[in-house]
Amino acid sequence: MDSAPNSPASLGAQAHRERLYASSWFGALGTPLQDALIGMAVVRRLGSGEALFRRGDPSDGLYCVVDGAIRVGATRADGRESLLAVLEPVNWFGEIGVFDRQARTHDAHADGDTLLLHMPQAPLAALLDSSPESLRAIALLLTHKLRLTFTVLEETTLLPAAERVARRLLLMADGYGDLRLGTRRVLRVPQELLAQLLALSRQTVNQVLKDFETRGLLRLAYGEIELLDFAGLRALARG
Repeated sequence: MDSAPNSPASLGAQAHRERLYASSWFGALGTPLQDALIGMAVVRRLGSGEALFRRGDPSDGLYCVVDGAIRVGATRADGRESLLAVLEPVNWFGEIGVFDRQARTHDAHADGDTLLLHMPQAPLAALLDSSPESLRAIALLLTHKLRLTFTVLEETTLLPAAERVARRLLLMADGYGDLRLGTRRVLRVPQELLAQLLALSRQTVNQVLKDFETRGLLRLAYGEIELLDFAGLRALARG
């Protein structure tokens, strides 16, 4: 369901520019760099469950989720999925391969119908080679992800389940630290996926969420979690 380079959809990246300002990273870029990224971007559409790329595929550039969501993880030999992240608008990903130009490290699939902007590898690499500003910008995106990785590893090792759940909900609501226009209240994440993200059993996550709901911190719905009391969740996240 990808858009061909010369199709009307591929020429419509500019139409999504305002949406990208929800990203702190994009909003902090200078106008010339924003123009360059939008100018090379191609609109891509994926159906639910469709693969964007798989582990071992050649890196093909940088992506931004405009609508829908992308599940990033790995599939084991027995068919089970190890889920690392569910990326909703407006999250950027794929920057590792932009730098080292090596194969993809994980699988990426659409979670529902999804619309992406794709900055292809060749023009993006040319931009990085010619512009120190653009190189620094992508480096900042990469270091932000690295900080998040260290934080999540520490939480997984040291924190009890309730704190881990509260922290992850807040992190997702904040767009993994990249939402500049406010915090989203409704998270489109089934409990099973949340359990995979946290490396906890579904039963444990369900018990924690039910407790949070009883306290009035959130409301559970099918495939969604609505956050009601951010201050209360932050207090729990602090332990």
